[in-house]
Amino acid sequence: MNQAYEDLLAHQKQTMALGRIGGLMSWDQEVMMPRKGADSRAEQSGALSAVMHDRRTDPRIGDWLDAIPTEGLTPTAAANIRLIRRSYDRTCLIPKALAEETAKVTTKAQITWAEARATNDVAAFAPTLRHVIDLTRQYADCLKANGSRYDALLDDYEPGATEAGIAGIFDRLRVGLVDLKTRISDSEHSPPKATGDFTEDAQMALARDLAGAFTYDWQAGRLDLSVHPFSSGTRGDARITTRVDPQNPFDCLYSTIHETGHALYEQGVAPDLDWQPAGQSVSMGVHESQSRFCENQIGRSAPFAEFLWPKFQEAFGNAGLGSADDLYRATNRVAPGFIRTEADEVHYNLHIMLRFDLERALIGDDLQVDDLEAAWNERFETDFGVAVPDPARGMLQDVHWSCGLFGYFPTYSLGNVYAGCLDKAMRGDLPDRDQMVSSGDLAPVVTWLREKVHRTGSLLAPGEVIAEATGAEPSEAALLDYLDAKFGAIYGL
Repeated sequence: MNQAYEDLLAHQKQTMALGRIGGLMSWDQEVMMPRKGADSRAEQSGALSAVMHDRRTDPRIGDWLDAIPTEGLTPTAAANIRLIRRSYDRTCLIPKALAEETAKVTTKAQITWAEARATNDVAAFAPTLRHVIDLTRQYADCLKANGSRYDALLDDYEPGATEAGIAGIFDRLRVGLVDLKTRISDSEHSPPKATGDFTEDAQMALARDLAGAFTYDWQAGRLDLSVHPFSSGTRGDARITTRVDPQNPFDCLYSTIHETGHALYEQGVAPDLDWQPAGQSVSMGVHESQSRFCENQIGRSAPFAEFLWPKFQEAFGNAGLGSADDLYRATNRVAPGFIRTEADEVHYNLHIMLRFDLERALIGDDLQVDDLEAAWNERFETDFGVAVPDPARGMLQDVHWSCGLFGYFPTYSLGNVYAGCLDKAMRGDLPDRDQMVSSGDLAPVVTWLREKVHRTGSLLAPGEVIAEATGAEPSEAALLDYLDAKFGAIYGL
């Protein structure tokens, strides 16, 4: 490869290293930073954002790209050039001052949100949210070209996705989900509930055990507590967090499995792609497919319940359950809960559709922040049939909007769609998967994901990664078939 390519990659490696420092700053803020560190951290985040913007818009990038021959490129080199050019072209459209201000504001906004959530005080968060939305609209206006603001935001998380395309998927999903939840609500079956004393120490010990069962590399990661569970980092430093509810051990256990799925993706990218754009995860939709697959298709399966049951008993006693089958049904209870991260698989995507519609309206200036709580509560009662009791279980429950992550939520449902496709394909390739899982041997499952998804990094587009892995174009049909079969059996439909 010529000198221009080598110089470009050297510049990119330093930029990526600075980006990873930013990731560590974010992790520290959520896990360890003292409350009074918010102002200092905002200045740090703003300064780093300004430096990153300068590096990503360095005119030499354009010169290097122009000097690289387009013929005879390896697939990795072609992907690197494609991704660097995309980043360069997009970042050059964003004013440096806007990038710096956004970093400062969203850093402080996360602290404001956490305090407002803890006290159920929407009014305390509203001015900050208005500021974040205003900055997000400015950002989207810089990028939208012939599309909508929301199209521009989506492209940051799921390259190539459009508002119209997502809406079409959601319309088709909604029909099947509403039908399924209606049939379940009419069923006379009532799965058991776990009850008892679920101490923090016992929950965290079991959570660590389960992450290890999924082959999470503890020498390349760690587990901590945070207000909102998340995964952070890459390859050799992929950290996860969870949270503990003394009344509900499943929140901790399945949040841990979910974030482990994210971390496995980062730990599994091919080593020879490290420090290159081609070695980064391809999209948040594909990323979410890994976490949702581990959490649901594996973690909430009947075979996994057989593996988990003796561990659960050792940690908590029987907790009102009598068997692995009781545990399986308890972890798959279908009920219209308020919290997205705790939602069953039938209701989960309805949570995402609510946020998708509301944030589109916010970004499009069709809904104002002062009207958001009422709009949320009205939509929730329409979709779920219950009234929202307080903002912490309503519009204040998610951290995303305080971070400016508008356009992120749809990728959760895309992840579910992709996970359904991967599950179907994996069952064909691993006919003995249930026996493996019930015995706690999850290595073949992770190896399949490594080979089919993780190692490819960003060599292909998101839809192409799933199509290559499964042999078919992504479709919501596999997810709906999976949900119908699973919950049809549990509820005797």
